[in-house]
Amino acid sequence: MDFKVPNTLAEQIANYLAERIMTGQIQPGKRIQEATLATELKVSRASVKEALYTLERWHLVDITPRKGAAASKLDANHASELYDVYMHLLMMLAARLCERWQESDRDRMLAVVGSAVEQMKKPSADIMAVVEASFEVMEACCELVGNEYLTEALSNFKPAVSRAYYLSAERYRHGLAQTSQFFTRLPQAVLDRDVEKAQAVIRDFAEHQKVMIQRALSSA
Repeated sequence: MDFKVPNTLAEQIANYLAERIMTGQIQPGKRIQEATLATELKVSRASVKEALYTLERWHLVDITPRKGAAASKLDANHASELYDVYMHLLMMLAARLCERWQESDRDRMLAVVGSAVEQMKKPSADIMAVVEASFEVMEACCELVGNEYLTEALSNFKPAVSRAYYLSAERYRHGLAQTSQFFTRLPQAVLDRDVEKAQAVIRDFAEHQKVMIQRALSSA
């Protein structure tokens, strides 16, 4: 990713660093030097500091007093806890979506899901594109549900979950078939307004992802 100065500088710096952390270019535990980064990107240290606070909120960076910032840990235990919390947030989203979607929302929901599945079925699927398409489904569902607190919580987990998913999908591409199946089963449960089934689909997929990321981490 080439860095370009945007309108919102700190956010763009955060996105730039987030992609490097998610794809493993910045390894877990690696220190992020504010001064070095500011010089590299030709920006102020204040903008870098603001970006690091954003990354901390996204669970990608740990900031320690007098020691500075470092890419957060990514091990089996952290990954398991991450997916447990994220799973319950998604289950809450699914329950609200089953309750609140309208017939006028059907085509939009199916279109965004179809786009994600299409990305997954490509012969040489681009993992970052798959991750983005998957989260576009989540974001569309959040818009339909209209719960700003739930939306904010899920949005803050997006980078950390993307990081874990990227690692497992990159190493175990056959797992994309499981992801595709998830995005095929879940919409039908939501359209049927079957909360129990929708939550069961999410739970099963989250448990599968936990196994995949733990295998990826153990072979790293």
